[in-house]
Amino acid sequence: MSHCISLPSSPSLLLLLLLLLLFVGLSAAAQPPFACDPREKTTNDFLFCRESLPVAERVRDFIGRLTLQEKVKLLGNTAAAVPRLGIKGYEWWSEALHGVSNVGPGTKFGGEFPAATSFPQVISTAASFNASLWEQIGRVVSDEARAMYNGGMAGLTFWSPNVNIFRDPRWGRGQETPGEDPVLAGEYAASYVRGLQGNDGDRLKVAACCKHYTAYDLDNWSGVDRFHFNAQVSKQDMEDTFGVPFKECVLEGKVASVMCSYNQVNGIPTCADPKLLRHTIRANWGLNGYIVSDCDSVGVLYDNQHYTSTPEEAAASVIKAGLDLDCGPFLGIHTEEAIKRGILREGDVDGALVNTVTIQMRLGMFDGEPSAQQYGQLGPGNVCTPAHKELALEAARQGIVLLKNRKGSLPLSPHNHHTVAVIGPNSDATITMVGNYAGVACGYTSPVQGIGNYVKTIHQQGCNDAACTSDQLFGEAIEASRQADATVLVMGLDQSIEAEFKDRAGLLLPGRQQELVSKVAMASKGPTILVLMSGGPIDVTFAKNDRHVAGIIWAGYPGQAGGSAIADVLFGTHNPGGKLPMTWYPQDYLSELPMTKMDMRSNPSKSYPGRTYRFYNGPTVYPFGHGMSYSNFIHTIAAAPTIFAIPLAGRHHGSNNATISAGMAVRVTHAKCSRLSIGLHVDVRNTGSRDGSHTLLVFSTPPGAGHWAPHKQLVAFKKVNVRAGSQERVDVNIHVCKYLSVVDRSGIRRIPMGEHSLHIGDIRHSISLEAANLGVIKS
Repeated sequence: MSHCISLPSSPSLLLLLLLLLLFVGLSAAAQPPFACDPREKTTNDFLFCRESLPVAERVRDFIGRLTLQEKVKLLGNTAAAVPRLGIKGYEWWSEALHGVSNVGPGTKFGGEFPAATSFPQVISTAASFNASLWEQIGRVVSDEARAMYNGGMAGLTFWSPNVNIFRDPRWGRGQETPGEDPVLAGEYAASYVRGLQGNDGDRLKVAACCKHYTAYDLDNWSGVDRFHFNAQVSKQDMEDTFGVPFKECVLEGKVASVMCSYNQVNGIPTCADPKLLRHTIRANWGLNGYIVSDCDSVGVLYDNQHYTSTPEEAAASVIKAGLDLDCGPFLGIHTEEAIKRGILREGDVDGALVNTVTIQMRLGMFDGEPSAQQYGQLGPGNVCTPAHKELALEAARQGIVLLKNRKGSLPLSPHNHHTVAVIGPNSDATITMVGNYAGVACGYTSPVQGIGNYVKTIHQQGCNDAACTSDQLFGEAIEASRQADATVLVMGLDQSIEAEFKDRAGLLLPGRQQELVSKVAMASKGPTILVLMSGGPIDVTFAKNDRHVAGIIWAGYPGQAGGSAIADVLFGTHNPGGKLPMTWYPQDYLSELPMTKMDMRSNPSKSYPGRTYRFYNGPTVYPFGHGMSYSNFIHTIAAAPTIFAIPLAGRHHGSNNATISAGMAVRVTHAKCSRLSIGLHVDVRNTGSRDGSHTLLVFSTPPGAGHWAPHKQLVAFKKVNVRAGSQERVDVNIHVCKYLSVVDRSGIRRIPMGEHSLHIGDIRHSISLEAANLGVIKS
């Protein structure tokens, strides 16, 4: 059978058609299919496609084939295609703070992937103090991320987690962080990153990114924004606080990427500071990955901070400082001209591409189409699974903190409390529960829905929204509390109060929320329970002291299943075990404390109170680590040394040891730190009538070291499940050099010799550290 084609009669149209066909044919010839598709002959022509070769050799081959113009187009987050090599374009920017998110352009929802599991916001998950849970969440998120990548809906480079220290309680992004303690933040970082990236040697399941490096914890406060802020940070605070979680992320988590921040540190933009990037992250910590800018921050340092005179100088400064990838178009526009002007070498660009392309190789992105790669079997059926939804619920339960329980009013009983009034602006919350940097959740269970699964509810908003500027709805709420057997007020904050770009002005409940709580509690027929949703701390001193408020629960932003988790705690199906990952301060704390003041340590002569539980000695609403249970747990130290010898390295041991005595401090670099840990055996007995999980927090107070030392420092934590009436033994190892050291004014980490006091609940145990030739433990 033959087919006839009717050609246009006009000669000009015919010529146009022939030219078009010729162009298409030439284009097709010039643009091979995906270069590393094993079905294509071109694969054999490119060494960079051969999986059997070492990654470094493949990377070198690929970069060696690129023109300068092609290289420059790979320096931005929206990396251009290289058609002549069959390389597709790639979007680097995806987010997975607490579930796959569509905040970045690299991920989208729709079709076979309408949603992904939305876990609690990070501050809530951190309250579990459960490192195995954090890693488990990371594994689930990376399963769903890979599935969406295989379906063409996501990338594999996720710019999460945020491990900045929650330094100031007003910070709008504190909700994204693991809290105020550097040890907690570092452990969270390493655990979540391990979950995301997998454990297949040098291969990566997805590539994580610890951000924002460094001293980044102000968005927009009192006319100062993050684009113009110059954080004045001492060497002591940088080593002791701000750098700790990033160091753990790189050294222990083996993270694939670190993101530099918008702000300057001591007058230099972080993305243009070679001491921070090349010297610290790359050389000292040994980052095996790439360094990326926060989005448009290279443009910010030129346009907003005026750090350089020309855009070409800005491009050259960041690449030479160690930046490998620009989230934004700046480097793609100005780098080639910087090279032409002689202020940057093409070899500098090659060095940046080595770091980014190596990560793509480790992800398998040059190993054929997604279905042919490792994890290629993951698909729509691996997203929003029943197991993933259950983990989101369990994470929400574990992150809930019981702050007050007057006369054992909680848990409520469905047998005694047949009807519950559910009141408040967050009582029917859905999207509010997931916080920021969230995607599209698999589904939501709001608080009123969760409580409704246990008992009959009477629902009244009380306030139109979290701002609560009117008392118009107070009457119906008060009447509901008079009718019900118990009242649950779900109050707090949302993204209109605290968010990226928005720092809080104060710590009190917004608007007239406090008035609503007090009036409802006074009128309520039964017990009144206050449930708070927030990322940051709230001064609820009024409710803490109000005998009409029987209980207070902090739920953070508990994720898609938050309403079910809250109800499970209220009715005792789950015994709460969460602990606060940040200090809750009174409103007065802010009176002498500008957000721009970065010092962690207090200065009484200047009425400066200090920051976080480590350095602040004043009154609190609730302290760091506070959290109650429906059970009672008693600690007993079963075994622990009283004297521990610190072996010194090289020329620092021997006869010189006689000069090192109590009151002295040994440089960590002078000690033999490898595997130098103190082991404790702690018995935890549950004397209550309910099974429960308990968070064992171990703090240390070092011997007097002047301005060096914190009042106390978290040195270990463990989660343990203890059945009612039984006892569990918990083994705790404290790495001496990492956790019993302090940092002097020069930023040098030292181990104080002498008596260190360990705090575990209400008990204390002293261990004397002594310098010695041999690492011998004496009991």
